[in-house]
Amino acid sequence: MLSRFMSGSVRNLEREYNCTVRLLDDTEYTCTIQRDAKGQYLFDLICHNLNLLEKDYFGIRYVDPDKQRHWLEFTKSIAKQMKSQPPFTMCLRVKFYPPDPASLKEEITRYLVFLQLKRDLYHGRLLCKTSDAAMLAAYILQAEIGDYDPGKHPEGYSSKFQFFPKHSEKLERRIADIHKTELIGQKPEISERNFLQKAQMLETYGVDPHPCKDVSGNPAFLAFTPFGFVVLQGNKRVHFLK
Repeated sequence: MLSRFMSGSVRNLEREYNCTVRLLDDTEYTCTIQRDAKGQYLFDLICHNLNLLEKDYFGIRYVDPDKQRHWLEFTKSIAKQMKSQPPFTMCLRVKFYPPDPASLKEEITRYLVFLQLKRDLYHGRLLCKTSDAAMLAAYILQAEIGDYDPGKHPEGYSSKFQFFPKHSEKLERRIADIHKTELIGQKPEISERNFLQKAQMLETYGVDPHPCKDVSGNPAFLAFTPFGFVVLQGNKRVHFLK
């Protein structure tokens, strides 16, 4: 009842809240939105800010107080989906991985998918054999620092980059060798495209694993990919269903 005596600015604060969305390059987009705003409104704001036209591959993710991840539903109120109080923090992520990311029309779309796959590689979701891992990491190096220059890149320079959850010194040396010898003269956008083409060939491309158990009760992961459902155990695909 006392709300009618409040100043307009105070009432506005009740109807609005701040929302921060972490983008794929780890920068943040912060905005103030109405309390009854739906997910689509926030998503459109972000896409407009990024000049992102190929929107269908992306979504907004948030983590609830129980550390469970959810996709924001665009047709529902943001505030009603959250199980915490504002301000809210969410993330822009790739939700639907394109079957052929290198052929995407817009450069910004390809770049965002590239950033997502870098994350997948670092967090251990994009699993691959050592030779593929070295090539992928070398493409990242070439895309981010350009040609190897002994004056700028001292011994062990690749160790400053975090490509994987963990890796050996032998793999680190192999990454540097490829960067020094095989990728000289390759433009950053070409390296990003080559990275995308390499990544899409991997069995775990586009995998968003969910823990489960097989018929024997052994730990496994169930994941939906652009090509069908897969069951993973360790680093291996054990079942695939189109």
